[in-house]
Amino acid sequence: MSKRSLKPGTMLNPLPVVMVSCGKEESEYNIMTVAWTGIINSEPPMTYVSIRKSRLSHEIIKKNATFVINLCNEKLVKTVDYCGVVSGRDINKFKEMRLTAIKGEKTGCVMIEECPFNIECKVTNIVEYGSHDMFVAEIVGVHADEALFSRSDKLLFEKADLVVYNHGDYFALEKTSLGRFGHSVMKEKTKKRLAGENRARLRTKKR
Repeated sequence: MSKRSLKPGTMLNPLPVVMVSCGKEESEYNIMTVAWTGIINSEPPMTYVSIRKSRLSHEIIKKNATFVINLCNEKLVKTVDYCGVVSGRDINKFKEMRLTAIKGEKTGCVMIEECPFNIECKVTNIVEYGSHDMFVAEIVGVHADEALFSRSDKLLFEKADLVVYNHGDYFALEKTSLGRFGHSVMKEKTKKRLAGENRARLRTKKR
């Protein structure tokens, strides 16, 4: 198979597409759409968002040292796009997109109720780069919609209808699992048990 060489660039795809909310007082509440985010440590859980210095959210997050990563579903794609192309200096995005602002329990930072998951973050460090500053943060609180839990209290991520960003386009996640973590070395007995659990879950979902 032949390869074509390209110039160095931000080619890592697909990426999570999230709405980052910030502000502790209603007068400064803002939302921006971010694809440059991810997990950088597990104990303690650490994450980051990379933001241009010129953005209003950069100013607010730097001031309060808190932000919330709000995961987005298919219903919110238009809102996600809008919050990524319109400046909070000109428009109140919560009001314009009819989003519900709620206070984070751990940070006091504003969260978006309509998003299926909300991840509260406290900034621990700011790393400056050429075009963006990376806000490194500890995850101090996670919130999930009640509707995403099974009767046995298992969190069903597939019910969240999460979306990803891939080189300029938003995509829905395929609901069919291609394999569970560790399936390459999994024993046949475990595979059969998990397959049975998946079939039962699908039957329950269809009801």
